[in-house]
Amino acid sequence: MDSMRVEKRLLRADLRQSRVDNFMAESWIHILQAPEVQAARIVASYISYGFEPQTVDINSSLIASGKTVLLPRILPNKDLEWVKWEGSLTHLKKNGNVLEPIGDALSDETTIDVVIVPALVVDRQGNRMGQGGGSYDRALARISAWKVALVGAHEVRSSTLPTETHDEKVDAAATPGLLLRFNPDAPDRL
Repeated sequence: MDSMRVEKRLLRADLRQSRVDNFMAESWIHILQAPEVQAARIVASYISYGFEPQTVDINSSLIASGKTVLLPRILPNKDLEWVKWEGSLTHLKKNGNVLEPIGDALSDETTIDVVIVPALVVDRQGNRMGQGGGSYDRALARISAWKVALVGAHEVRSSTLPTETHDEKVDAAATPGLLLRFNPDAPDRL
């Protein structure tokens, strides 16, 4: 295993423990006020579990506002496909710790306007570190939508994260109190 992967694996272990130690049940619902989300017709989200930033209120509010919500389903090759979800728990099945949607996969990922992305940490350049499977990196590479990562307030780093060529950046990160854009022209840039 090369040194970059070892460094990332060790960092992930520290980040997971920090998330457990600092977890507070908070809301990230303010991201719904972002112009990109307001204008979106189709939003790819996820169902949080454990100590991840909670998405229950975001997903239910998106559905209530008439937006199409997609959830990820992990394929055998660890890639993701997106499935429309209308909010029913009966249309979900458990895959390890993750609840995944049941139904037909979206055929055209170019129709996705916004992707709400899980992350353990983000840095000032929009680099994100996920759980380490690379599933989101594969999917994000194909999607030109606005990408926002949900993280805790202590999970935004000023130091650059270790990255590999396959790692995909996000356009913004949301903490419970802030939406931080990684566009140099945005007024709320870190």
